[in-house]
Amino acid sequence: MEIAIIGAGFGGLTTALRLEQAGFTPRVYEAASELHPLGVGIAIQPYGTRELTELGLYERFAAVSVEARESVYYNQWGQEIYGELCGTHIGYDHDQRFIHRGTMQMLLYAAVKERLGEDSVVLGAVATGYEQDADRVKVRFEPRRAGAPTEIEADVVIAAEGIKSPIRTQMHPSSANSHYSGITLWRGTTLMKPYKTGGTILHVGAPSQWSLIVYPILDNADADGNTLINWVVEEMDRPEIVEDWNHPAAVDPIADWFDECDLGFLNVPDLIQCSQESYLFPMIDHDPLETWTDGRVALLGDAAHAMYPRGGNGTCQTLVDARVITEKLTSIADPAEALRAFQDERIGIVNRIVLANRGDGPEVVRRIVEERTGGARFDDIEEVLPFEEADSIFQEYHRLAGMQRPNQAAVGRSTYKSVFFDD
Repeated sequence: MEIAIIGAGFGGLTTALRLEQAGFTPRVYEAASELHPLGVGIAIQPYGTRELTELGLYERFAAVSVEARESVYYNQWGQEIYGELCGTHIGYDHDQRFIHRGTMQMLLYAAVKERLGEDSVVLGAVATGYEQDADRVKVRFEPRRAGAPTEIEADVVIAAEGIKSPIRTQMHPSSANSHYSGITLWRGTTLMKPYKTGGTILHVGAPSQWSLIVYPILDNADADGNTLINWVVEEMDRPEIVEDWNHPAAVDPIADWFDECDLGFLNVPDLIQCSQESYLFPMIDHDPLETWTDGRVALLGDAAHAMYPRGGNGTCQTLVDARVITEKLTSIADPAEALRAFQDERIGIVNRIVLANRGDGPEVVRRIVEERTGGARFDDIEEVLPFEEADSIFQEYHRLAGMQRPNQAAVGRSTYKSVFFDD
């Protein structure tokens, strides 16, 4: 079976590796003329680490990432609201890890070329559309590099070219426009000494004003033993900018937002002001689709289900897509039927996560505290948001994302009213 994959991001490359494991020889077509390690940090949840382990990539992955040990939530004053352990520290079979997005992509790219050959990824091929009959799919390209095709044919086409997917737009013309949250992300990295456990992700702020996420993405990043720290600031009600992961921006407009935040173990103003790179990006997604397939063509990853980066599930759900679509193509003889089976298994689960992340995802605990205190300091968090209530919220979100805590299999749904849906 000839399988063409459009896009050499996480979804496309991981799908190529999964298919190679199953005995297929797919080819990947990427719009960029060259691949560079772009972006900043991402979190890989335990179920994502499991996917990479099954691909035989864990050792490489662990060598260039940081193990997550705990996740802690604070208000804008630096007062702790809630904390939980991560990965194997709370009982999962696999660890949670933090990594630079570009490093992860280059790791996958190298693995694809090793296992499928140097010519398995065709660069400079911008997909513009497709047509198909009962047996084959034809994809049209705008070539931007010598050797890139103007057209190819395959038995199956998997479109994993991201949030701006031309294949998705053809399949669902009304989905061309993205959904802007009203929130702009300031993203950057800072080189500094490790803080707290060395593997702590911090969630800080009052959501109506600003929110800050901080986590390490590379240990011993220089000769002095410093760690590369990833940070993300959410700015509310900013006019939408161009959808670009790499829109450089100086941090001057947000430099004084954190002066009253006293975490004790980390100087937040210094973290922002000493950044070595910083970018602006609008927080966007697409409305959930009713279908991801059209005959022998399927959408995967952000092309199918772009979501707000909350809860660390966007990349991980894409890794699961790669496994499931491979399982269906391996076990079901009819390609169109196999793609529909992939869609049917995944679409309901992922669409619910997309909608949940349009709220606050697990970050909702900070909003609850802000609302109950009027944004003021509290004396005792148990009087504002009892641990049992906060923990129940996290149980529910983990269950929604398909990563129910190992020791809570018998708990079932939260006893608290859902903060993610009105069901």
